[in-house]
Amino acid sequence: MPTALVTGASRGLGAVFADRLARRGIDLVLVARDRDGLERTAATVRGHGAVAEVLVADLADPAARASVELRLSDADRPVDMLVNNAGFEVTDEFVNSELRDLQTQIDTNISAVMSLTHSALPGMIARGSGSVINVASFAGYLPSPGSSYASTKAWVLAFTDTMAASLAGSGVGMIALCPGRMLTGKHKAPDSPSPLWLEPAAVVERCLRDLERGRTLCTPGWIYRTVVGTLEMPRRSLRAAAKLAGRGRTQRRPKAGTQHDIQSFTRPPSLNSVG
Repeated sequence: MPTALVTGASRGLGAVFADRLARRGIDLVLVARDRDGLERTAATVRGHGAVAEVLVADLADPAARASVELRLSDADRPVDMLVNNAGFEVTDEFVNSELRDLQTQIDTNISAVMSLTHSALPGMIARGSGSVINVASFAGYLPSPGSSYASTKAWVLAFTDTMAASLAGSGVGMIALCPGRMLTGKHKAPDSPSPLWLEPAAVVERCLRDLERGRTLCTPGWIYRTVVGTLEMPRRSLRAAAKLAGRGRTQRRPKAGTQHDIQSFTRPPSLNSVG
């Protein structure tokens, strides 16, 4: 069975990723600081008939993060999909924030994404298949004043953009998930329905579908997608110009027979996509 490693899997969007992937017949390696939360997610995964491996680690701690890096680089137990979902948010404005909290935010949102991806990619490239999902945020495009969290998510977007281009033809895909507000319990939900609030399961399913289609950016929700599409126009124009000049950064479809079928490990042929 294919295997996916999901960080921040003890609750919220990470737990939803684990649930939806398990429904597609994918085994899971679940990573987070909270063992109790991981065990709850593991029970859900096993309820779908998938294997759940629990790996307790604080990704802001380099020593703890090393255990996850080792798991990702283990050639005898290959990981076919990496979901960099774990995140840490400092809600205070930058000048009012504790430096140690800001450093934890960088270590979790940037350093962990970089190091775990660096550990996972060599094996995926060697096998000619695999994928990486980096959970960014709409805040990476339109941050609130003084938000240091938004700047870390802007890095995730830029990192995914450049790395996805470099993986063209390798059979390995990479996508940035750019959600807005979600009904995960982290924020107070509105009293009445609003298109600004997204259902986590729908967000995950949209991301997996876009990954299967070879896209490198997923923005669920028509309002967020419209805004991001407008903001991305200048960048798309620059990419097109660079491609014409022979220096394209846009991901190109590999030659016939070399493209990795992402559906092979996100949706086995015997299963239907879970809507």
